[in-house]
Amino acid sequence: MWNIPKIWEGGQCIILGGGPSITTQFGVPNSIVQDVYEGKSTPAVYGPYMSAIHAQHVIAVNMAYKIGDWIDCVFFGDRGFLLKQQADFFAFNGLRVTCASGVGDYNGNLKVVERDTRKKNGISFVPNKLCWNNNSGAAAINLAVHFGVKRIILLGFDMKLDSGQNQHWHKYYHTDVKMVDQTMKMHLKSFPAIAKDLDGKVEIINCSPDSSIVDFPKLNFKDILL
Repeated sequence: MWNIPKIWEGGQCIILGGGPSITTQFGVPNSIVQDVYEGKSTPAVYGPYMSAIHAQHVIAVNMAYKIGDWIDCVFFGDRGFLLKQQADFFAFNGLRVTCASGVGDYNGNLKVVERDTRKKNGISFVPNKLCWNNNSGAAAINLAVHFGVKRIILLGFDMKLDSGQNQHWHKYYHTDVKMVDQTMKMHLKSFPAIAKDLDGKVEIINCSPDSSIVDFPKLNFKDILL
């Protein structure tokens, strides 16, 4: 198991989720988004449009690591994600971190941390343990806390379908639309506990417009970073 270092102590980081609002916020043309959806382009085409955050500390959740090599860390919590993504995943040069069980460490190329089984939702302050929260995005918040940050900016944490019925900014995996509502309701249960645990300790700003998460202040990322 990995001993999580305080590599960003006292700083801030951005956590990139899978919500489709990311492409809208960064002004990615619809034609390019459609090319990614259709598999004609890789998510790396989004990278130049996101230059405003290239110099920031960034954790990518799941498929967001494909956006660019300027991302510092990729985090996932589901074993199935690694099984499907091994070839590309291990070509990523940043930190690769997981709290999934039964994955091994691939000769030290994967940083594995434990889930805090005593706590279902919220933040685990036990060293080197994460609260799973039933979703990788929320667990990544716990990872950022262990990295020592004092401010976390959430991007792509929509927790809802967009007007085109898209759950993600990619089509690498699909969720039956009928199941999305149930899944998102399950995911949303973790954020009140996270807000309570971090109150007065770590600031979280939700820069995902029209996000279903109501537990953190919402701001436009351009007002913070530009």
